[in-house]
Amino acid sequence: MAPLLQVENLRVELAIRGGVVPVIDDLSFTLKHGENISFVGESGCGKSMTALAIMGLLPEGIGRIASGRILFDGEDLTTASEARLRDIRGNQISMIFQEPMTSLNPVYTVGEQIAEVLRAHQNLGHRAALDTAVELLDAVRIPNARSRVNDYPFQMSGGQRQRVMIAIALACSPKILIADEPTTALDVTVQAQIFDLLRDLRKQTGTSIIMITHDMGAVAEMADRLIVMYAGRKAEEGAVDTVISHPRHPYSQGLISCVPHIMANLTAERHELTEIPGIVPSISEFGQDRCLYASRCPRVSDQCRTMRPPENPVSADQISACWHAEDL
Repeated sequence: MAPLLQVENLRVELAIRGGVVPVIDDLSFTLKHGENISFVGESGCGKSMTALAIMGLLPEGIGRIASGRILFDGEDLTTASEARLRDIRGNQISMIFQEPMTSLNPVYTVGEQIAEVLRAHQNLGHRAALDTAVELLDAVRIPNARSRVNDYPFQMSGGQRQRVMIAIALACSPKILIADEPTTALDVTVQAQIFDLLRDLRKQTGTSIIMITHDMGAVAEMADRLIVMYAGRKAEEGAVDTVISHPRHPYSQGLISCVPHIMANLTAERHELTEIPGIVPSISEFGQDRCLYASRCPRVSDQCRTMRPPENPVSADQISACWHAEDL
């Protein structure tokens, strides 16, 4: 069966004061039907920009897809009209945005905001759309859904608002759900509830999920496959279990070493919390023909500073963009 989503050599450029830079640089990946893949990396590595490119929501006048293809069910979204993208957005591909506190409209009830999607894409009448909104609130485990459908966002907790965002995203039974940092600003208990909810909904609906996060612990629990992003490029890709137990890129190793409970599962030895030195390079450095992780890497060599490493298969289900992948 052909992949549901196929991204080929995607390059997204952003206009900045110093010129134009590639915030996504030659990115390729596939998403199968019913699969959950996670993009992980620090802030500024291109995870959310990848999601916005898929949704056709790049900042107008600033960002653009310079090259590559985004094939959804065989249709190239990079050449689709705005009208066609509006038909797909929220209907066949939905997105849960990072911040539920600001993503919901404060002057409309949550029921109206869910119903709006149903009226736009499912041609439901006002009463039928509100009845379906109640069912969706119940599905995302908001108690007393019949009465809460008339609440405004300020009357709900952060976790409940995130559930409303999930209900909006799932209203039209999309084929792909993009969850961009779905547990930002939520406490640990609510985070676990949201992840359980997404896991259950995936089983019930068969929706494919792209989860964007910086939390390697969440990836270990949720995803089938993992893509590690760094400075707009893919650093490593593979099955979650394979990458976590045998990372073949120094950046992946650093991310995993920052999560104590993952390290405790991998080794019986006492493991001290570590950190990756330095910071992600400035956006003005993106696209340079070298390894952009070189300044932070403990295994750096002269080759890393002068040549961009290719994405090479290092096992049956793992790819690494590192000159020293075989030595890791």
